[in-house]
Amino acid sequence: MNSPKEDKSKGLGQDIALLCVGLLFISTTGVLARSIELSAITIIGWRSVFAAVFLSLFCRWKGFSFKLDKKVFYINLIAGVLLGVHWVTYFISLKLSSVAVGMLALFTFPTITALLEPLMLKTSFSVFHLFLGVLVLFGIYFLAPDLSLENEMFKAVLFGVFSALCFSIRNILMKQQVAQSNGSVLMTWQLIVVGGLLFPYLIWNLKTPTIGDVSGILALALLATAIGHTLFAYSLKKFSATTTSIIGGLQPVFGIVLGYVFLKEALTWNTLVGGGLILSTVLLESYRMFRKGN
Repeated sequence: MNSPKEDKSKGLGQDIALLCVGLLFISTTGVLARSIELSAITIIGWRSVFAAVFLSLFCRWKGFSFKLDKKVFYINLIAGVLLGVHWVTYFISLKLSSVAVGMLALFTFPTITALLEPLMLKTSFSVFHLFLGVLVLFGIYFLAPDLSLENEMFKAVLFGVFSALCFSIRNILMKQQVAQSNGSVLMTWQLIVVGGLLFPYLIWNLKTPTIGDVSGILALALLATAIGHTLFAYSLKKFSATTTSIIGGLQPVFGIVLGYVFLKEALTWNTLVGGGLILSTVLLESYRMFRKGN
């Protein structure tokens, strides 16, 4: 018979494994975004519409109620708007640069989360998380050392950092809600918000897509959104938003590998050093979690 400590460690390992699977699915976003020959707003709009359909069917199948109390509904509405802005600016970053630069720029969000979570949720401030955030910032510096708006890479990093800010605030708001509401239901409502806001643009700019565009958007909707983000939302029940964000540093590592394999994107020394610094924060935070039992 396993001891309570062993059972807790096993459960923690399973939760981390589910989070990593979710991150792997989400990391396909970079490759798919650069493969689809449509604008960032168009991709995000149709992605949200299809993903909302997939998740709605899943929630119906599981018998989840879509009802939310008034406070949760309005907070989730704000979270949906933040999610939409995060996705659009992130895809612009990817279009301006590469999978590696776009994804690593986004991963300033653990730093932002570590700074904002204590303020927004009135939790204790962690100097260790700030240290990990500084490591991430050093990693980002290697991506765009030329701080000029005439530099496409620098503009890509700016869009990525703004995307990270929106994603951080959205995750912190979600942390407050997943404890009392189903993560799949919350994600479905947020997708409806994003799809509803962008639907007029989609209709006004309706064009005949290629088979590759359709298959890419469907893959984004099902793998990266419906499955990946649902698992990510589930992880917020188990870990703090900051811990989830830092472990999420695996996402750009997955994305860089996928970009290299499928898009033949070259890996520069700057990218390798920046990615190495981000990966080190994942390993350090995982070690800290197992020592403390999270």
